[in-house]
Amino acid sequence: MKTLLRFFQRAALGGLALFAATVAHAANVDIQSHTANVNGVTLHYLQAGHGDGTPVVLLHGYAETSRMWQPLMRELAGRHVVIAPDLRGAGGSSKPAGGYDKKTMAQDIHALVQSLGYPKVKIVGHDIGLMVAYAYAAQYPDQVESVVLMDAFLPGVGDWTKVWLLRDLWHFHFYGETPLKLVDGRERIYFEHFWNDFAADRTHSVPEADRQFYAAQYAQPGGMRAGFEYFRNFEQDAKDFAGLAQTPLHMPMLVLSGEKAGGQFLIDQGRMVDTNVEGVIIKGSGHWLMEEAPGQTIPALVGFLDR
Repeated sequence: MKTLLRFFQRAALGGLALFAATVAHAANVDIQSHTANVNGVTLHYLQAGHGDGTPVVLLHGYAETSRMWQPLMRELAGRHVVIAPDLRGAGGSSKPAGGYDKKTMAQDIHALVQSLGYPKVKIVGHDIGLMVAYAYAAQYPDQVESVVLMDAFLPGVGDWTKVWLLRDLWHFHFYGETPLKLVDGRERIYFEHFWNDFAADRTHSVPEADRQFYAAQYAQPGGMRAGFEYFRNFEQDAKDFAGLAQTPLHMPMLVLSGEKAGGQFLIDQGRMVDTNVEGVIIKGSGHWLMEEAPGQTIPALVGFLDR
């Protein structure tokens, strides 16, 4: 009996040591900031990691930047090179007058990947980023090993106009001179609607330090106008995606959707565009999966991307 007890004690200590080592490794991951001039724009991107795993590209959504991916980057960095760009119009990337349809934005990311010398990637997108991720996979299927779509929707695919996130249809038409004047200096107030009302619990959503950072990033000259252009281009995206969906994808696709947000809808859309889809509902979460439910979201992502 004493021998068995000693065995379990050693096993427990070994598990704690492994956990501590993993935490320490994640804390010490070096995430570097870079810029690249590609496809007629300057893209800011974060990069970390090394290893033999296929490089992973992480694409953020609206009201956030590449910063949202740092916890996941630390988890993947021991096995993959991980690249998290700021999309055209966001964060440290340039904010041109046009090019905010998701096919063009995917071409930005593809040009960045090509400039870094990676022939094939795994690509992950949340919110607007999932639209760009799908457009990337659909335009360059031979260069994508797998794709992850996280809580939003694909314009133009199935009965997309009835999706949960479209309950606030007003903001998809909120662009132009007057809206820009209304939000000038009030960016934080505007974004609070998304961070609070798209969460399952507004008190457990995007953290305060991140809110301050994102509001300041979008308050840069041209930042709010560029963000509005993401939505203004949905009509064009719907036409483009309806055409792209005529050629189904076959690479593994993981769809993560918040129980209190997109739910089953995005999973069903995924199965309309890809023949190899795994769908996971993130229990109790709203739209902000990385912030609301990291304990479910990050392990699901790591498990899929490490396959």
